[in-house]
Amino acid sequence: MISSLSWSQLVRKPVVETEHGVVAAQNRRAAQIGAEVLAAGGDAVDAATAVSFAIGVLEPWMSGPAGGGAMMIWRADEGRAQALTYGMRSPMGLDPADYPLAGTGKAGDLFPWDAVIADRNVEGATAIAVPGVVDGVGQAHARFGRIPWRDLVTPAVEVAREGLPVDWYAALMIASSTRSLARDPDAAALFLEDGQWPTIAGWTSLSDKRLSLDAMATTLAEIAEKGPRELYDGEVGAAMARDVAEKGGCLRHDDLRAYRAEFADPLVFERGGACFHVTPRLTAGPTFRDALALLPMPQETRPGPEAFGAYARALKAAYAKRLDTMGDEGESPDAPACTTHFSVVDRHGNMVAMTQTLLSIFGSRVVSPSTGLLMNNGLMWFDPVQGRPNSLGPDKSCLMNVCPVIGEAGRRRFAFGASGGRKIVGAVAQLSAFVTDHDMSLEEAFHHPRIDVSGGETVVADDSLPPKVIAALETEQPVVTTRRTVFPYAFACPAGVMREGDRNSGCTEIMSPWGDAVAETRRDA
Repeated sequence: MISSLSWSQLVRKPVVETEHGVVAAQNRRAAQIGAEVLAAGGDAVDAATAVSFAIGVLEPWMSGPAGGGAMMIWRADEGRAQALTYGMRSPMGLDPADYPLAGTGKAGDLFPWDAVIADRNVEGATAIAVPGVVDGVGQAHARFGRIPWRDLVTPAVEVAREGLPVDWYAALMIASSTRSLARDPDAAALFLEDGQWPTIAGWTSLSDKRLSLDAMATTLAEIAEKGPRELYDGEVGAAMARDVAEKGGCLRHDDLRAYRAEFADPLVFERGGACFHVTPRLTAGPTFRDALALLPMPQETRPGPEAFGAYARALKAAYAKRLDTMGDEGESPDAPACTTHFSVVDRHGNMVAMTQTLLSIFGSRVVSPSTGLLMNNGLMWFDPVQGRPNSLGPDKSCLMNVCPVIGEAGRRRFAFGASGGRKIVGAVAQLSAFVTDHDMSLEEAFHHPRIDVSGGETVVADDSLPPKVIAALETEQPVVTTRRTVFPYAFACPAGVMREGDRNSGCTEIMSPWGDAVAETRRDA
């Protein structure tokens, strides 16, 4: 296919560098809110708490309080990393028989599972899993936070009360899912005009069109005042569960009351002179480890045909292992798109790499009218075919694609992660290899073209890679070349921070129109 996209356009994002803290996030305003927390004396975890809630308001189709995810935390004073997983779970009352296979075709969303009749595991209230973000953030704040919880959630309340500005990018996101949003009356009322047309700002950048988020603001204010468990044990949780039940889902208040995020020791491994700390269990952390373990130490100064061939082989093998063996059988907690990632480093060197998601864009495309929250479709993470490691069943943890990483190499320490479903682990692995194997700066790594290998036979390659790299890849597997664009994303959307000595830096995906790294501005400066 001949593309109409420009071959000469150049897009770059300069890296922020400072001796103070940095927040790199997929939305600049959310990053600014986090940087202001750092300026007020907050810890990296305080900033991550504020960003988590703010970004759930500012890009609600990507994540929010009704989502799940995981984070890696680095504590500079202890010299060690900790993992915190707050993945979604299937409700206790789920019956796999309610998700009969269609018999033909594959699911029409992120994962090539066998199709379920009426896409009941993909869209609508029947796709909703137990959310984990708020409990996870609450546990991290309880352990490491310095600033009161209320003060960290309040900025998100204020942003929600202002309403969400609809610029061209927001309009594009809404338009991409209009058909699905129109099926839920409450989602249609929130995101669409007259319940059926995408909300679009028009052809001028001076438009002040906004989405009303008053119900979400009220919910966030309750969580700010009463604490994170309000979403689980309190009236907010009860109201959300009632809404889901009335729309035909199996989520109940007992599921919310039983939910707990989990701190755990990270997976730690060395490769060459580098050390990596990743999330364990049902995340992409084990897959990241497997991929890097299969990479030979490079012979090239910069990644060329040999390196990219090795990336493709390693990621294919690691993904094959992931899809064949990983899942929650319900026997042990130790069993092995629509997402946002942000990374934080404070002036003391504490770090957070945090990923949170609704799974698909706009999640289940269902809004809880009592809370104003867009609900997840976490049940799509499960394989609807029974008898497999990740088969759909009651009271099981979802097998997530999230891959927050803390890496160390020499005087450098970095916190990386990305959004993009199955594309995440390949992107984070390549960025980590760029930095540790090829000594790239943060700016070089984030601007360097990548490939995507996400479990299939075909390798998707950035068409700006040198022809000799493309040719080498084509000798081993089918290759499709494509542009790195604003929408849709052919590659994952990363964000990261780095500390080298006492200097901090940050960068986000160069094609993300909202993503940015923002430095703390010291109030005593």
